[in-house]
Amino acid sequence: MPKKKPSSKSMIVSFQEPAPSIPDKSPIVVGKGGEISISIQVKPGAKTDAITDVSDTAVGVQISAPPVDGEANTAIVKYFAELLKVKKTDVSLKGGKSRQKTILVAPTAALTVDGVLALLKSEQQQR
Repeated sequence: MPKKKPSSKSMIVSFQEPAPSIPDKSPIVVGKGGEISISIQVKPGAKTDAITDVSDTAVGVQISAPPVDGEANTAIVKYFAELLKVKKTDVSLKGGKSRQKTILVAPTAALTVDGVLALLKSEQQQR
C-alpha cells in the first residue's frame, strides 16, 4: 500500500508568546497561586523601620520592634502592608524565629514584581 503524503493541515505549527522576562536573580518572585513572594533578611531592634538593602538574594529590612514574643514578626507584616498599600490580612510571613524570612502578598491586580521591586528600591534610597 502506498504511503500517504502528510496533508498541509497536519503541518501547522503554533507559536506561543514568550513569557514575560523576570530576572533570574531576584528576591521577588510570583508563586503558583499568583502571590508575590519576597525574600527578606531582618534586623530587629533597630532605631527605625526601613529597607536597608535590595540585593539579588534578599531585601534587607530593619525593624524597631524587639525579637520577643513575635513582636518583630508582627511589625514586619504591618510595615510591608503599609509600604505596599495592601491590607494586613493580605500579607503573611514565613520564617518564624529565623532572620531569613519570606513575605507572601496575596495576588492583587495592582501589584507586579517589577512594581514591588521599584517600590522597595525607592524606599531604600529615601533612607
